[in-house]
Amino acid sequence: MTPDDGGAPSPALLDPALHERAEAWIADDPDPATRAALTSLLEQALAGGEPAIEEITDAFSGELEFGTAGLRGKMGPGPNRMNRAVVSCAARGLADHLLGDLSLPEPLVVIGYDARYNSQDFARTSAAILTAAGCRVRLLERHGPTPLVAFAVRHLEADAGIVVTASHNPPADNGYKVYLGGRAADANGRGVQIVPPSDGQIAARIAAVGPASAIPLAEMGWELLGDQLREDYLAAICALPDPDGPRQVRIVHTAMHGVGTETALAALARTGFAEVHTVAKQADPDPDFPTVSFPNPEEPGAIDLALELARTVEADVVIANDPDADRCAAAVQDQHLGDWRMLTGDELGVLLGDHLIRRHGYEGVLARSIVSSRWVDRVVQHAGLEPATTLTGFKWITRAPGIVYGYEEAIGYCVLPEVVRDKDGLSAALVVAEMAALARAEGTTLIDRLDELAAEHGLFATSQLSIRVEDLAVIPAMMRQLRTSPPTQLLGSAVTTTEDLSDGSVRTTGLPPTEGLLLLSAEDTRVVVRPSGTEPKLKCYLEVVQHVPAGTSPAEMTRLRARSGERLDQLQDELREALGQP
Repeated sequence: MTPDDGGAPSPALLDPALHERAEAWIADDPDPATRAALTSLLEQALAGGEPAIEEITDAFSGELEFGTAGLRGKMGPGPNRMNRAVVSCAARGLADHLLGDLSLPEPLVVIGYDARYNSQDFARTSAAILTAAGCRVRLLERHGPTPLVAFAVRHLEADAGIVVTASHNPPADNGYKVYLGGRAADANGRGVQIVPPSDGQIAARIAAVGPASAIPLAEMGWELLGDQLREDYLAAICALPDPDGPRQVRIVHTAMHGVGTETALAALARTGFAEVHTVAKQADPDPDFPTVSFPNPEEPGAIDLALELARTVEADVVIANDPDADRCAAAVQDQHLGDWRMLTGDELGVLLGDHLIRRHGYEGVLARSIVSSRWVDRVVQHAGLEPATTLTGFKWITRAPGIVYGYEEAIGYCVLPEVVRDKDGLSAALVVAEMAALARAEGTTLIDRLDELAAEHGLFATSQLSIRVEDLAVIPAMMRQLRTSPPTQLLGSAVTTTEDLSDGSVRTTGLPPTEGLLLLSAEDTRVVVRPSGTEPKLKCYLEVVQHVPAGTSPAEMTRLRARSGERLDQLQDELREALGQP
């Protein structure tokens, strides 16, 4: 605002072009709720209301981009929001890709959804549009876990799958995840999230759809998928735990207000894990996520209720799923701390890989993303098997040829790739329960096993530095600064490898180009810096390695772990300085 001749501030004004776009949106919007919301916002904006002007500016100055993560964003009216109009165009664009680009006659599409606001509406709208376009559609009759749809794409030999979910995003968000399968994908890509060029081809089809209000909708014609699909999924994942293994273990489970409780409890019960205590306040689906500030098990405070219950019932392990149940976290008592703590995603990743090799005889390729710990590589190589490193995300991890297990540090685990070719927090939960029961039967803990692996292969410790920005232009500026003047030392050790992951000639990883920078020191300290694919953040993934002398006592191991934590903190400070951040 600027003063007028009388010194009073002049009213804020809505950009005329945005006003015109908003009016056009109201005329085309197929959803009366968002039409009414935008009409009210527009009235407030024209009266000089700054919050309304800011909202309209953000909602209409850009568009939600359809990429390898599909769509994800805040719900509300406008092209830069998740709403029925945007979803309608996405559904029609996917149909046109299957029918046009791929020339598939009557492609089969499976659709599922979580319990967030508008998820069911977006799913049913998609079913009506895909059916009208000439697709065969099978729609889950009620909300369910994301892994259920990934399973269905392979199990039903569907050509595509859609899940309406925003995973562990804030309550105001929703999203649209797409899988290809059947005749639309090769063997390594069936039931896997889309990657280029499919994402670009679908995006082009979406852009060519035209007015959302003109998209044909069928009134009927799709099939509802009921409990049989869930039964088939449960039968598949419940075959994994050793039927003769121990089952005496006390478990606390939380679904983080999501859709995982029913399936997680059924799976645990069917495999013989009888003593499971649920966090009652977080067990039922609730799109407001009232007990957590951010519905992600990794976030500080998110599992406080679960830990409180674990102490009360004297549990052996806490298992937490995120709201759409495709991720899994675990907490245990750590004798080094004398208290409960969450295992890091990397710690659980190496424990799962080690267990699947030793106890289930897994043979084949065990894969991790480039930002995940190299600890699992040591375990895999020691077993005479092949490790694989992929780009970040399960759309790449599960495409590793010959994969039998894959994980990423962000608590994502694929323990049954022939069943679910994506991260699956429910099958992973069964393996966590099995590991905890086995440790209890042997008089040890999962922390003891981590100590054993550290003694065998070195103590690998990881952490992450996330720099959130308001102005997205800051991220490429920080990357340019890091490329121009990269650190020459990490924790006092000379940097021996500096690789620009975007230049297409990566030596260390052998991966396709991706935006990021990798640094490696003579002492084996590693840093990977990359922009987040889903949030306005620059992420730095840090890893330090310490040799563990033979015969290290528990007290000495405690000191080594503390020292690793101190080194990671120091490394974070060095990275902040290198990036010009306070």
